[in-house]
Order: sequence, then structure tokens, then C-alpha cells
Amino acid sequence: MTKFRALLMMCAISGFVGAGAINADAAQPKTSGAAQSAAPLTTDELVKLYHGRSWLWKDGAGYFSAKQRRFTAWSRESGSPSYADGRWFVTDPGKLCFKAKWHAREGAASALTCFSHRKKGRVVFQKREPDGEWYVFKTTPARTRDEYGKIRPGNYVSARLKRIEARLSSGK
Repeated sequence: MTKFRALLMMCAISGFVGAGAINADAAQPKTSGAAQSAAPLTTDELVKLYHGRSWLWKDGAGYFSAKQRRFTAWSRESGSPSYADGRWFVTDPGKLCFKAKWHAREGAASALTCFSHRKKGRVVFQKREPDGEWYVFKTTPARTRDEYGKIRPGNYVSARLKRIEARLSSGK
């Protein structure tokens, strides 16, 4: 069960630490120092960034529903389909989290994933908790390499999630 749980956890977080975040760190070695001296985003600022939006990943997407702060996602990491259903929430100072149950062919497991956000001037920094590295998440004006460019208004998850859910429940 331990290997299975680890696999599901990797599915749950795979899209969130994508190449964009890693490249942003490599391109901006002083990001960590700037982020440390930046102010955490407020709860209202975080809600405005995410509610009613989808975060598109390399092999999946997550949707932050405005209704009851439901979080849904799908992934095809390493070609294995999985989907998640849970809730997202924000905490002070500047943290976005989502707790969801991830379902795959092998079974299901719960995962909690959190990201911290800080702002300095026109730059919002982000890092995955607890061990991630700070990177530039959003700039004003926006840059094409900003991770926030992968967050789009609307639900890009439900249709694919339903297909994956049906496939997994039928055993195909």
C-alpha cells in the first residue's frame, strides 16, 4: 500500500511543480531573497487569484470552483489517468491549500497540497510547501513565462474528469 499511496501522491502534485516553476527559479537566482522580504498575500488576494479558475498543467488540470470552494482535478502523469475531488481553502499568511481524494486504477488516497504566496511591488512569488523553492508566479504587466499564465477563467476539468472517472469505474 505504501508504494500505491506514493504513486497517488505524485499524481496529486505532479502538475504543480512543472517546468515553468523550475525554469523561473533557474533564470532568477535572487528570487528566494526577494520573496523572503516580500509581504504575504491577503486571503482576499488569494481568492481573487484562484476562484472560478483552472490551473492547466503539463499532464492535467485543477479547477478551483467558486461554489463551496470545491477542488477537482485530473491527471495523466506517466500515462496513468487519475482524478481528484475535494476542497480548496486559503489561510493567513498567504497560503492556498487543497485537500482532495485522488482516484486511480489501483485505488484512492487523500492528499493535501499547499502553496505560499508573497508580493513585492508588481511581483507575486509562489512556493510549494513545505520544501519548495520560491519562484516568480505572476508579474504586472504579465510575462509569457509567468506560471499564472496557466491559470485560466472557467472550468477546464469537468469534461475530462468525467471521462476518466467512467473509464476507471468500468475497469478499462
